Amino acid sequence: MKKVKFILLILLVTPILVLAQSLENLNYISPYHNGYAAIQKDNQWAFINKEGAIVVNFRSDLVETTVGDVNYPIFSDERCLIKDLKEGISYFGYIDTSGKTVIKPQFLNATNFSDGNAIVLELVKKTVGKNEALVKNIVYYRYFEVTIDIKGEIIDYLTPKGENVVLDNEFLSDPPKIRSKQISKNVFAIKEKNNRWTILNNSK
Repeated sequence: MKKVKFILLILLVTPILVLAQSLENLNYISPYHNGYAAIQKDNQWAFINKEGAIVVNFRSDLVETTVGDVNYPIFSDERCLIKDLKEGISYFGYIDTSGKTVIKPQFLNATNFSDGNAIVLELVKKTVGKNEALVKNIVYYRYFEVTIDIKGEIIDYLTPKGENVVLDNEFLSDPPKIRSKQISKNVFAIKEKNNRWTILNNSK
């Protein structure tokens, strides 16, 4: 009977010890945002809930947000930005609070969600002809500033004309800047090339 009690005690204590060991030697612990705090260990980030349990394990693709004078990942509307590097170009997407990718990295830049919306740079590939000698399609790329919902579906085009872009890491060593900003739940301000602003209300 004593042996059984001892085994049960070990089983109960072991998870606590494992949890404590996994949270040692941290570089940084952020304040809580929407119920989750980011923790950094070496060059990776994870998220803990208000009980201190890890809900998203350490990973290197979480995108940091500037909060005050500190940078760390955050959850907003139960979404956190992630980044995937392909051929030297950054593509942005989102995970949910379980760490599952819910919007795959596909945008040239993206903002955190706010009131169910995010602003992203949607990349569009256009085929304009064919090089007969090389038996190869002639293509060009444009990106558009669009608003999306938490499922990744496009709500509105903030810049309907778009911008031409060369899909090469020499030209896209840094993500293109997002010129628009959300100023209320359904209202967005778009900065034009003449530095004037346009207001768009995307309420349906």
